[in-house]
Amino acid sequence: MTNNNRILLISQEISPYLSGPQAAFGKALAQGMQERGFEVRTFMPKFGTVNERRNQLHEVIRLSGVNIIIDDNDHPLIIKVASLQPSRIQVYFIDNDDFFLKDDADADAAGSNRADNDERIIFYTRGTLETAKKLRWDPVVIHCAGWFSSLIPLYLKRLYNDDLSFKGAKVVYTVTSDKLSAPLDERFLTKLKADGVPVRDIKKFSSMTPDTDMLHRMAIDYSHAVVFRDPDVSPELIEYVKESGKPYLVIDNPDKEADAYAEFFKSL
Repeated sequence: MTNNNRILLISQEISPYLSGPQAAFGKALAQGMQERGFEVRTFMPKFGTVNERRNQLHEVIRLSGVNIIIDDNDHPLIIKVASLQPSRIQVYFIDNDDFFLKDDADADAAGSNRADNDERIIFYTRGTLETAKKLRWDPVVIHCAGWFSSLIPLYLKRLYNDDLSFKGAKVVYTVTSDKLSAPLDERFLTKLKADGVPVRDIKKFSSMTPDTDMLHRMAIDYSHAVVFRDPDVSPELIEYVKESGKPYLVIDNPDKEADAYAEFFKSL
């Protein structure tokens, strides 16, 4: 089967599993791409507020069971799946009790204030890419949205660059309006280095505060193209993309968003 219309959407939130504007965007983009002739599969974290019974999630045993090591600690990877209705798009959930159980102190569904967000992002990145490999479903475009998916472009470029599952795929990163409400752990870059990311690729970030802006810039550096759908995005970040010379899209008409994305993906 040809894969020239396959899009892998790696999201932070998707409705109806979570609610809010970012979740609504996750669902609308997936269904909008399918309606425009693309074959779509999606990933999101299995945050603790996702109701498994109501949304009919079930574990995929053949994809689960991998241990992901972060900072010398083993974390088992559990993969669950559901079908997004009415489109029947497959949604794969990355799950682990260490990182995704609901905490009473969580500021929001994604836990943007958690002290372990650096490790949660690393786990989501590793878990998603390892699972995508096992699916043997090679996409032509890999789209990432939100700070939770911001390491995907870097890992694809540096740690999965020889993997045939992703060979030739164009990576697109969307800058959304959701933000971390607390900085990442100060050892974040050290943990990336321990995970195999070359020092040369993260050295430029060592003087920056490990926050949402840094994650955006890291994602932009290793993506093929960028989309801005945050109306309050900083002019500095837009200038950062312009200076890179990479194709970019600014969403200024929500009613035409799916059409804009479809044309942008086709142009890459």
